[in-house]
Amino acid sequence: MSCLFSPQKPNLTLSTEIPDLPECFQLSVLAWIPCFYLWLVSPLYLFYLKRNNRGYIMMSILNRVKTVFGFILWIVCWTDLFASFHEIKEKDVPPIYFITPLIVGMTMLLATFIIQFERLRGVQSSGVLFIFWMLSVLCAIVPFRSKILHANKGENVDKLRFTTFYMYFGLILVELILCCFNEKPPLFSSVVTDPNPCPESTAGFLSRMTFWWFTSMAIKGYKSPLETKDLWSLNKQDSSELVVPKLLREWEGEKSKAQRSGAETNHVEVNPEEVEVLLSSKKDTPQPSFLRSLLKAFGPYFLIGSAFKLLQDLITFINPQLLRMLIEFTKETGVPSWWGFALAFMMFGCALLQTLILHQHFQYCFVTGMRLRTAIIGAIYRKSLVITNEAKRSSTVGEVVNLMSVDAQRFMDLTTFLNMLWSAPLQIILALFFLWQTLGPSVLAGVAVMVLLIPFNAVIAMKTRAYQVEQMQYKDARIKLMNEILNGIKVLKLYAWEVSFKEKVLQIRQKELNVLRKTAYLSALSTMAWTSAPFLVALTTFAVYVSVDKNNVLDADKAFVSLSLFNILRFPLNMLPQVISSLVQVITDMILTLPDHAVTVVNGKFSWAKKDPPALQHINVMVPQGSLLAVVGHVGCGKSSLVAALLGEMEKLEGHISIRGSVAYVPQQAWIQNATLRDNILFGRPYVEQKYRCVLEACALTPDLEVLPGGDLTEIGEKGINLSGGQRQRVSLARALYSEADVYLMDDPLSAVDAHVAKHIFDHVIGPEGALRGKTRILVTHGISFLPQVDNILVLVEGMVSEMGSYQDLLKQNGAFAEFLRNYSLEDIIEEDEVLIDEEESFPDDALSNHTDMVDNEPAVNEARRQFMRQISIMSNDLENPKTKSIRKRRCSERRPGEPPQEKKEPKVEKLIQAETAETGRVKFKVYWEYAKAVGPILSLFICFLYASQSAAAIGANIWLSQWTNDSRDSVTAQEKVHMRVGVYASLGITQGILVMFSSFTLAMGKIQAARKLHQGLLDNKFHTPQAFFDTTPLGRIINRFSKDIYVIDEALPSTILMFLGTFFASVATMIVIVSSTPIFAVVIVPLALVYFFVQRFYVATSRQLKRLESVSRSPIYSHFSETITGTSVIRAYGRNSAFVLMSDMKVDENQKSYYPGIVSNRWLGIRIEFIGNCIVLFAAVFAVLEKENLSPGLVGLSVSYALQVTMSLNWMVRMTSDLESNIVAVERVKEYSETPPEAPWEVEDKKPPTDWPSEGNVEFADYSVRYREGLDLVLRNISLRVKGGEKIGIVGRTGAGKSSMTLCLFRLLEAAGGEITIDGVKIKEIGLHDLRSKLTIIPQEPVLFSGTLRMNLDPFEKYSDDDMWNALTLSHLHKFVSNQPAKLALECSEGGENLSVGQRQLICLARALLRKTRILILDEATAAIDLETDDLIQSTIRTQFEDCTVFTIAHRLNTIMDYTRILVLDKGQIAEFDTPVNLIAQKGIFYSMAKDAGLA
Repeated sequence: MSCLFSPQKPNLTLSTEIPDLPECFQLSVLAWIPCFYLWLVSPLYLFYLKRNNRGYIMMSILNRVKTVFGFILWIVCWTDLFASFHEIKEKDVPPIYFITPLIVGMTMLLATFIIQFERLRGVQSSGVLFIFWMLSVLCAIVPFRSKILHANKGENVDKLRFTTFYMYFGLILVELILCCFNEKPPLFSSVVTDPNPCPESTAGFLSRMTFWWFTSMAIKGYKSPLETKDLWSLNKQDSSELVVPKLLREWEGEKSKAQRSGAETNHVEVNPEEVEVLLSSKKDTPQPSFLRSLLKAFGPYFLIGSAFKLLQDLITFINPQLLRMLIEFTKETGVPSWWGFALAFMMFGCALLQTLILHQHFQYCFVTGMRLRTAIIGAIYRKSLVITNEAKRSSTVGEVVNLMSVDAQRFMDLTTFLNMLWSAPLQIILALFFLWQTLGPSVLAGVAVMVLLIPFNAVIAMKTRAYQVEQMQYKDARIKLMNEILNGIKVLKLYAWEVSFKEKVLQIRQKELNVLRKTAYLSALSTMAWTSAPFLVALTTFAVYVSVDKNNVLDADKAFVSLSLFNILRFPLNMLPQVISSLVQVITDMILTLPDHAVTVVNGKFSWAKKDPPALQHINVMVPQGSLLAVVGHVGCGKSSLVAALLGEMEKLEGHISIRGSVAYVPQQAWIQNATLRDNILFGRPYVEQKYRCVLEACALTPDLEVLPGGDLTEIGEKGINLSGGQRQRVSLARALYSEADVYLMDDPLSAVDAHVAKHIFDHVIGPEGALRGKTRILVTHGISFLPQVDNILVLVEGMVSEMGSYQDLLKQNGAFAEFLRNYSLEDIIEEDEVLIDEEESFPDDALSNHTDMVDNEPAVNEARRQFMRQISIMSNDLENPKTKSIRKRRCSERRPGEPPQEKKEPKVEKLIQAETAETGRVKFKVYWEYAKAVGPILSLFICFLYASQSAAAIGANIWLSQWTNDSRDSVTAQEKVHMRVGVYASLGITQGILVMFSSFTLAMGKIQAARKLHQGLLDNKFHTPQAFFDTTPLGRIINRFSKDIYVIDEALPSTILMFLGTFFASVATMIVIVSSTPIFAVVIVPLALVYFFVQRFYVATSRQLKRLESVSRSPIYSHFSETITGTSVIRAYGRNSAFVLMSDMKVDENQKSYYPGIVSNRWLGIRIEFIGNCIVLFAAVFAVLEKENLSPGLVGLSVSYALQVTMSLNWMVRMTSDLESNIVAVERVKEYSETPPEAPWEVEDKKPPTDWPSEGNVEFADYSVRYREGLDLVLRNISLRVKGGEKIGIVGRTGAGKSSMTLCLFRLLEAAGGEITIDGVKIKEIGLHDLRSKLTIIPQEPVLFSGTLRMNLDPFEKYSDDDMWNALTLSHLHKFVSNQPAKLALECSEGGENLSVGQRQLICLARALLRKTRILILDEATAAIDLETDDLIQSTIRTQFEDCTVFTIAHRLNTIMDYTRILVLDKGQIAEFDTPVNLIAQKGIFYSMAKDAGLA
């Protein structure tokens, strides 16, 4: 260097009171640092700007000023340069005077160019330039001071350079200040158009680094609880519309690559469908790697975060070195005190830089995580719309939703940890290097302890992981069971089966808690290892160090520097095993290959899954354009499967199908969305008043609108809960009619509606005169009366077409069909319709052949498969639907029928399903108390006491260490005391470890206790809750209590409490140590505590509300998803995929809108709290320097090393306070649902009816009225009637007349609003519900099965013998089916009985009734899904088996009740007619007109 400079001046740095740097250093190194920085960064930065154009910013005054000052700076620097050229003539000028101005001048030009280039590329605030100006100013401060010092000493001053330097200093200072201001947003940017843009996009560099832009939301959240409208829009680059396609592009690339290489390597037959929805581990062809496509899509952005992490790791190790210098400084005398202050401020600066960098790293990681989640959910959703039936069968909706929620979440969590994979080893290596320098080879002893702890931790992690998997299985089983129970809650109540199912839940729960207990004990061990590790390491290292060599004395800098290094080591050592195991877990989880699906064009055989036997074969169907084809056959012969095959929902085994034009589909079990009635019918098509009215009229929905509270704007609950079965079916039909497709596939749409309505619909919609005439219609039906009017009939037997032709042809052929008809003496109808048929015979037979060929195969073999269509209502099979809509009669029923309904004028529509409320404001103390009570109050106090003692032990050990290091001043005493010092130190540390373990154990005991109590309370209450609650509360909301909230109480809450107590006592300990060593520190504590308190309040208020909003906006994603999965066939048939994808994306984005501020709030908090922590470091160090004279080095080391640790504790403490508040909400929510008002008691001891009650079966209604819920109108008004034992009563009436309500009243699912019901002289309202319900038998409207064996479904209490069951099965005509099954009675029914056809399920319900055989039997529309033949069997069984019982039948098919004793006709909740069928027909009243419609009168 010296050649560049003039002769050397002496170095005046460390020893003097007035330090100064040599001039040559100032001119070269200090001047060049900022320049090197800018030249290094600018190529990368300019390349980045070239790639990312955000638009163009107009020239502003700010921009002009910056540019002008940049030019002036260049001129100032080159003035120096020319001055040097001028001087060279007169004297010898060192080269440095040419080089520096030249370099600096060029750099200023570069900076000016960047200012303009940024403006053209739309950069509003530049980080690169900010750092550059900042560095320039910092480097210029030294010469600034030095020049003044020289001038003061009166040395001769180079006036020109003196002047130019101060101009230069002023200008760079101004540039730095200007750099803090923002430019206007670019032209045409979205910020201008967005109503509530995220301020991040326009925030300046400083604001971004410190997350200052978030402050406005923190303040808003503190003043009043945040609401959805306060949330900022999502940044464009985080939204689904950009993120999901990015992943899908990469995934497609991966797949095509895998196919290419797969084609080269091996030709194993692998079809995409077999790859399970969830996970597959096939290794025979190269699987496209989902992980790789994620990396390609999101890796680059993530790497920026990794770069920050690397920087942060390096800076971490500066502070222990500064600590050593500080301790050395306190030991030495005569060192100027400015050096101590410099060290203190350097520590502060280092810590500050570390904070800023660390949080940038976190921000990048979390945003990547958030995008991953969006992308994965989007990908899974898009996949689920094209998923095949087989894949759908192999995994329940619950599992797929789980894949979506849990695994997407796992990926999110992983992104934050991923960097630890390389960062942890790096930190470990660096720490060991510095330790070796401090303590030499003795470090190896400490390392050995750490290495031994790793397998210990790893074993615990492995075990914990295994237990977690086991626990997840129990949890899934429990949720699945709860889901079924809640879906079938009505049936459980009707059969009085609650106790049996409650036991089942509690058994699973007990297993779950046992696993939880094991996990808790393991985690107590690992907590102990985590807390004691640094201590044990320190102990062994120090002990070895002092005992190896007599000359080794443990002094303060060695002890405390190594302690702080050990503390740095603690984190990576613990993280490594965790990161590796969670990485393994994610990789195994996520070979996510969902099957692809194309609309299959088939001809020949079909099965429900590749590996099943064909369900349909040898099917040749040709349907002429515009004709009506009826498909008939027995239960389980494959009618629904034929429709499924036409929709492409089945696997083709051979052949093809073609369908011309668009398709509309009416499933057997209507799929209804949670939306308004009108939306359900429009299904995304534009609203046309005229057409819409016609559709309603044709589908006989107009009268229903009169009854619904909000007309067609009434909100329909989940799965159509507030519509009756008939209404739902008609809405489904109306949707098809409105869609104006070319081909209509209708799967038995007429079965769920009453006979006269069926006739209306056939005449107005389906039949030759209906709205659909001229369209191609395929109708699956059991209704014989319509067959004469159809063009062709296709008869299915055992999955094959037995015959096909027009009605007349089939009768002439005298085959199966003729046989089928003759069994039902309906000749009269046939004669009536002869005339019609002759006119219709205009189709010559061969006309059939030249039309759309619709070959199809329909599964019958084991109709176990048919339900795919039925799975439309998969989650519940509509179980919870109270057939009875909530009728809140509008007061406008007096209107003349001609008037159009005036719902335009009725803006207020009562919501059926109330929006889930997010609690606001602070969590009440009461909730904490509830939890403490559940844990046990004494135990709670004891836990706190244990935590306090363990902190005390830790402080003791460290104070002892500082005493020990003070021995080093006198080496003789040090040697004598070594053994005592080591012994006491060890015992204190071990005490601490034992206390930690104890406190974790007691906490574990407490948490299990609390978890058991809270779940038990919730479960008990839910089984005792009246039916009305389930009708108005979406299932998802109740399930959420059982899954999410109970999970929080089981796992999240206790670990939060553990962390909270730990960090709280750690922070308190730190304060105590610092105050005791430098009492003056107490002065600073108060202001810092105040700042801390305020930040904490702002943060907690805001983040709590953000979490609540986030969780409220999360459920719609999943409920929409499960709704979609259940309705895939309908959505696909109508071609509405893209609309649904858009809806899903919107819901995800809504959710991320509240999630994103949540992440940022953590960063915002972190930076502010760590700033407080950094201040504590600063003050601890400054006070140590001030008190230098009366402090031992040991105490300085102690207080400053404690201060260095405190940042972490403070940060976690706020985080935990907030987590505690948001997690304790789970207790609040579970409590809320554990305290809903219960129904009447199950058993009333002093009112038990006699054991043989009811012996006669007399039923009397006395002036009986009932309503569904408080505040609604009466559904039954003043009903009085007497039924004698053994009478058979048929109940008929229009939809909504209150037929089903009659039955619900007998079972007291609805409690009387007036009057009473008496059975055999016992008033039913006085006895216990189980006593009542177990003595009545019902065959409910919708056949509900629970997953489990057939035996369990027939007899959950195991009261009956096998013979009884076989007997019941024989009578219910299932004997043949069940005995053909390999498992016989142990046949497994799947969720909701999906593997049996609807008809078979209905027969199982009949078998249940036969088993119970009580004196009173109620049949609720039970024959809806059954063909006439089976219906006949059932009716005859009921007539023979229940001959002496009282039977109430709610009938659709009047022929089933024509021979009953009496018929009850209900109209608008009142008895219209009640007499024998013969008399009623003679009266020519309502019943007569219904019978006439059905062709029976």
